[in-house]
Amino acid sequence: MSHFSIFDGGIVGIYLLATMTVGLMVRKYVGKVEHFIVAGREVNVYLGIASLAATEFGIVTCMYTAQNGYKYGFAGATPGIIYALAMGIVGLTGFCIKPMREAGVMTIPELFEKQFGPRIRWLAGVVIVLGGLLNMGVFLRMGGEFLVNVAGLNTGYLEITMTGLLLLVAVYTILGGMLSVLVTDFLQFVVMSAGLLVVTVLILSQVGWQTITDTVQTHCGSGGFNPFIHNDLGWPYIVFNLLTCTAAVLTWQTMVQRLLASRDSRTARKVYTRTGFFFVCRFLLPGIWGIAALAVLGPQQNDLLAMPKYLSTHVPIGLMGILIAAMLAADMSTNSSYMLSWGSVIYNDILRPIHRGLWTDRRGLLCNRLIVAAIGIFLLLFGLWYPLEEDLWVYLNLTGAIYFSSISMLLIACCYWKRANNWGAAGAIIFGAAIPIAFLVLQQVPATKHYADRIGPYYSGIAAFGIAALAMMVGSLIKPRSRTGVMER
Repeated sequence: MSHFSIFDGGIVGIYLLATMTVGLMVRKYVGKVEHFIVAGREVNVYLGIASLAATEFGIVTCMYTAQNGYKYGFAGATPGIIYALAMGIVGLTGFCIKPMREAGVMTIPELFEKQFGPRIRWLAGVVIVLGGLLNMGVFLRMGGEFLVNVAGLNTGYLEITMTGLLLLVAVYTILGGMLSVLVTDFLQFVVMSAGLLVVTVLILSQVGWQTITDTVQTHCGSGGFNPFIHNDLGWPYIVFNLLTCTAAVLTWQTMVQRLLASRDSRTARKVYTRTGFFFVCRFLLPGIWGIAALAVLGPQQNDLLAMPKYLSTHVPIGLMGILIAAMLAADMSTNSSYMLSWGSVIYNDILRPIHRGLWTDRRGLLCNRLIVAAIGIFLLLFGLWYPLEEDLWVYLNLTGAIYFSSISMLLIACCYWKRANNWGAAGAIIFGAAIPIAFLVLQQVPATKHYADRIGPYYSGIAAFGIAALAMMVGSLIKPRSRTGVMER
């Protein structure tokens, strides 16, 4: 039986009230579209670090990292190490992010128009929103599943919980945009970090480090400590995560939006270098929670829900309220940032042919707010019916690869290859998106599911990056040059 009590409910209620109050207080400072999307480009290093860390850790993050720990042991934290390395290298060198920030754009596709033309900007916007919304589509369900299981609620309350989470986030995001997101992210970062550390210390004191390591050795063998020799991981897993994590650092709109909202490129680079270590903790700490669930509960039929079931009976009254407040903090910051990010691409790039940048700020703000509301409705409906066929982390990487594979190639080419043109860009977008979309469709069709299982998600993702890079090079090289030596569009 869950330890969630009225006292814990009071803690959660106070946190929610504080967050909503702070989020709504800044809405009066939003007078322009630029304020709504990139907060007037006034984000400093510390606010950028807190916002990025809070955005990239939600309940869905806790769920898939705990599932990785439960299934793969410490090897499941490998993506966190890759993320930290990629963020450190990109932050120190300024690779791609320096020219992108100095271009003064609000979204990645806006940068592409300078070299590839308006049609590629529009097409890039479409594929970014497609991958982003499919990726985020499971967030509400995962948040609902966690809260229902930890609090010991009847599963019939799942849909109500999902709707409540969405409404809380949508109100201050729609009214305050990026300003509200940044301010609430700072508060949520503090609550989330405290909850993560306290619960991890509690778990280690209850279960013990020796039991944690013994459990990994018993269930995973040496592969639980080394992903290269794990039976279910190996080099395809490593390569796939190297590609997707690096591409995410360069092009994931929710991460990049913090860089574009920063005061200058130097600030943007510092945000990356100083946030990298958090990504190791983001995978390792909930991974330990998952291993502890395996040690205490033993093998479970549903490995995704093992961690919240374990926490529901082993976190004491009082601390349970802090835990749920921390997870709500994480989830609200993630959902608000993601809704705003995909909404900004829809307005700034996909709807560009309609408004052409000529709408008044008042009309533009109204349109952005309506877009965020529409995204919320889509997320609620998608989360109710989509059946998850793979590990949660694998699904998120595959949906991300719909645009990671191509947009990362476009960004690198746009910044460093003068010969790159719209033929190559269009080919990279079309072929890069086709492979992960086809794989996801094959998984859902009974007659073809076995083919998808034989191919596997890792090879599918690697192929998407390979064919996108090839399409970019071939398309750019075969397009004839004009007599002046300038690429034709």
